[in-house]
Amino acid sequence: MTEVGLPFLTADVPGIGGTIRTLPEDFRVDEQPLYLPCGEGEHLYLRVSKRGLTTHQMVARFASTLGIKARCIGVAGLKDANAVTTQMVSVQGVAPDAIARLRPDDRILSVELLGRHRNRLRTGHHRGNAFRLVVRGVHPGAATRVPAVLELLSRRGVPNYFGPQRQGRAGINYKVGAALLGDERRRAKVPKPQRLWYLHAYQSFLFNRVLASRIDRIDRVLVGDWAMKHDNGACFRVEDATAEQRRAEAFEISPTGPLFGSRAPWASGEPGEIERAAAAELGSTPESLTRAAAGCRFRGERRSLRVRLEGLDWNLSGDQLSVSFTLPPGAYATSVLRELMKNNEPRKR
Repeated sequence: MTEVGLPFLTADVPGIGGTIRTLPEDFRVDEQPLYLPCGEGEHLYLRVSKRGLTTHQMVARFASTLGIKARCIGVAGLKDANAVTTQMVSVQGVAPDAIARLRPDDRILSVELLGRHRNRLRTGHHRGNAFRLVVRGVHPGAATRVPAVLELLSRRGVPNYFGPQRQGRAGINYKVGAALLGDERRRAKVPKPQRLWYLHAYQSFLFNRVLASRIDRIDRVLVGDWAMKHDNGACFRVEDATAEQRRAEAFEISPTGPLFGSRAPWASGEPGEIERAAAAELGSTPESLTRAAAGCRFRGERRSLRVRLEGLDWNLSGDQLSVSFTLPPGAYATSVLRELMKNNEPRKR
């Protein structure tokens, strides 16, 4: 199963078609900060708006302009290039007056100095992302299809698939990750950032396969599941599925899938059988993946199979859909768009 062929939660509702990112302004992302700077420390916090620029390109540009190493710059998340995005950035060891050198232009739209903080911004240090998206050229039946899809996603959750960008243009990054996972000599020849990217691509590919196998039960917990508490991200093993299901229906908890690692647990019971089958399809077992991850020195974690769709608002004007919503860290707006649009993808498993 390729990333394109992943099943839909809303498979019974036809797609609206259309196109996205006709302009960068059609895809707006506003990062929601987890905290604001405390007023003291060696890190300056900035709020940066950019257009048509990846986060990595922004970091490289800031490092060059400010005369510092890229590792002195922290971000909470990576943002799309073909979009207008706003995010927090931390810079270490720079005087406030030096920020004036980061002059706005057609790519860096604005730079706002927020203040000092003790810690560098790190991945995941944000509450989520608010999206404002435009889909152009939608199907004439969108007036009935859009509310049907959004009602299902609001009630049952958005499938927490990893986006296809993880797998590269050819869609095979996971294969490189699998090869590196099992070949220590080959791993040693690959720079650490690139090595981790490929290994994480393998993790995400396996997770997507587990989620695809449970898409019809995305909002149901089973005995043997590791369930996640949405208020704090803590996981626990489900022993009484009937009792815990009430919490799942209230969206307090959700079932999870594996991002395998040396310390990440695997499910047992029926969920464990699903995870083992997904690993077997890739020629692995939970035990072999855990051992290999220990050799690569990454711990892994559990990832929720679904996320809550919040702050939802939408408007249909002619053949143009405007939709706004907020998702938690690590979730993809494209997971919502693919359920709405269903472009060039099979509707059923």
